[in-house]
Amino acid sequence: MAEIVQSIRMPDGTLKVFLQGLHRAKTVEAELSDKGWWEAEIEYAAEPKTDSAEGSALSRHAIDVFERYARLSRRVAIETLAPLAQIEDLSRLVDTIAAAAITKVPERQALLELADPKARAKRLVALLNGEIDILNLEKKIHSQVRTQIEKTQKEYYLTEQMKAIQKELRQKDDFGKEIEELREKIKAAKMPKAAEEASMKDLGRLEKMMPFSPESTVCRTYLDWMISLPWSKDTKDNLDLKQAQKTLDDDHYGLDKPKERILEYLAVCKLTKKLRGPILCFVGPPGVGKTSLGKSIADAVGRKFVRLSLGGVRDEAEIRGHRRTYIGSLPGRIIQSLRKAQSRNPVFLLDEIDKMGMDWRGDPAAALLEVLDPEQNSTFLDHYLDTEFDLSNVMFICTANTLEGIPVALQDRLEIIRFAGYTHREKMSIARTHLLPKQLKDHGLDPKKLEITDGAIERIIHEYTREAGVRSLEREIGSLSRKAAKKLVSEKASKLVIDAPHVQSYLGIPKHHYEKHENEVGVATGLAWTEHGGEILAIEVSSAPGKGSVMLTGKLGTVMQESAHAAMSYIKSVAKTLGVAPTAFRRQDFHIHIPEGAIPKDGPSAGITLATALASQLSGRPVRQGIAMTGEVTLRGRVLPIGGLKEKVMAAHREGLKTVLFPFTNTKDLEDIPKDVLSQLEMIPVKHVSEVFARALAPAAKIAKSKVPFIPPAHVSTVRQNVPRGAA
Repeated sequence: MAEIVQSIRMPDGTLKVFLQGLHRAKTVEAELSDKGWWEAEIEYAAEPKTDSAEGSALSRHAIDVFERYARLSRRVAIETLAPLAQIEDLSRLVDTIAAAAITKVPERQALLELADPKARAKRLVALLNGEIDILNLEKKIHSQVRTQIEKTQKEYYLTEQMKAIQKELRQKDDFGKEIEELREKIKAAKMPKAAEEASMKDLGRLEKMMPFSPESTVCRTYLDWMISLPWSKDTKDNLDLKQAQKTLDDDHYGLDKPKERILEYLAVCKLTKKLRGPILCFVGPPGVGKTSLGKSIADAVGRKFVRLSLGGVRDEAEIRGHRRTYIGSLPGRIIQSLRKAQSRNPVFLLDEIDKMGMDWRGDPAAALLEVLDPEQNSTFLDHYLDTEFDLSNVMFICTANTLEGIPVALQDRLEIIRFAGYTHREKMSIARTHLLPKQLKDHGLDPKKLEITDGAIERIIHEYTREAGVRSLEREIGSLSRKAAKKLVSEKASKLVIDAPHVQSYLGIPKHHYEKHENEVGVATGLAWTEHGGEILAIEVSSAPGKGSVMLTGKLGTVMQESAHAAMSYIKSVAKTLGVAPTAFRRQDFHIHIPEGAIPKDGPSAGITLATALASQLSGRPVRQGIAMTGEVTLRGRVLPIGGLKEKVMAAHREGLKTVLFPFTNTKDLEDIPKDVLSQLEMIPVKHVSEVFARALAPAAKIAKSKVPFIPPAHVSTVRQNVPRGAA
């Protein structure tokens, strides 16, 4: 129950009413009167007596808690504490304290609804204790903040005083000296205008920071990178072509094309005095000297050498750098390598460019498009530096095993130079002039005490290595050197000579056995290209009574399977020419197999070999001995061009074959094949499968009766390269 003390009409039309509480009451019945207001019948609840000892204790405790609250809170005046001691009624005391201390409406309402004064007092004490805990925590936080502010203000005041004193005495503190040193280094770095402005801006920010704050560390690191980069440092090119040629020849045997390209670059530089660095890409099997040639080029040109391996790189930030949004961010590996080289025109080798990955972090190959574009790399932008760096003076050299892993857009920016495998003669020269002296030196052997004959090296090449390069050859020579060193030390021998018969006792059982590929009825020899060089493929065809089905085995890929079906369709179309009855295809099942079935095989170059093997099996005419072939076939019998002719021809030469049939369109590729290899092979270009059959298939009757070699028809075109006597 309450009475109206005051009512005020507010400017917005609402009525503000002040009420004074009188008693707690309980509604018995309420109804809406005819005059528009509510009327209720109420009864007054009898409040329990609180003059007991418990009531007195609760009163004193409530007053004590309220006093502690009043000392902490600014909302309660100290004067309100005196009248509380005069209030004897616990209910009135609790209500008075609650009206002064409790501000939240839900808590006030909860206290108001409690009829029992003791329960109300206990609830009030609990609420006040909670408020006291909060006020104590606020006081503690306020004290800590105030102390920190006072400390910071004190340090700032003392720092400003120190600066003023040093200014008067014309002295600098360590931080000031560091700022001046950085300013001088920025000017001495001879940066471009944009880079210098960015550095000066960050230097100004650093000067205003606290010396040991995290932001100042980030700023210092950035300035250190900017200062240490070779903005204007470069090396002078060695333009003596004879000296460069000698350096390249001393380090590497053969590799005429890349050497010639470097000498051309030096010649143009000598005439123009300025030329943008070329972007070369060496593509070839492992172990042929792609990476080591890059170091030799740097020595020949007189430039610093930097090597960056891209194998397994999947993050775009490895190329473009990280943004300066966190402590520990760094520039990309391109900028890092240039800082290490301390030259803006080094020979920069990007190794294994075909083995980069791509995931959600970006595509590093796409980031290289700007780096390896001569029209764009003069304004290369690293995310960390956030300013342009000129890469146009860098001589970029990329290496790859194949072009399949390099995006087409990136290939378009590269000058491709292919590396084929070494010939037998080249391997012998490399082993004698480079590998053997190096291994003897590494193993502490005196050439006068250990002699490895040419016969021993030839046996190692033939029986212990099977590669396009010389990496395995070097390992085998190293193994031979170790075992020879052990024998020299244990037996105290004065000199040791290792010849071909002794090799097996040192290196064990030969690792490779070259089988002689003999052609016969239904068997033809093909040539294949792999990442490790050329290989020989023996394609076998057998037939048995059946219904004309064709079975393909040997783990052939889709392209090779299609070549086999195309070859079969062509054979069916020219069956009469081959003397094969049309019914032969319906009464026989054909099985085409390529040995080493566990190795996957695919590619568009086995068409004419498959057709020759099928034609031989159906006609009964054997395939000539010592002949190999490569080329794709169409349904009309045309022979299509292929890739990797050099590697395939060198594989044929390695296997001791004498004749190679190849597509006429690939005649231009003969220039890439070493002359010593061509001099021992008969290279025959063909345009149509009929020419292949004329050259490769021997008439059955003549073979049975006579040993006179088969002479092809006059219309078949041939190209002979110094054919030795006795060649077919």
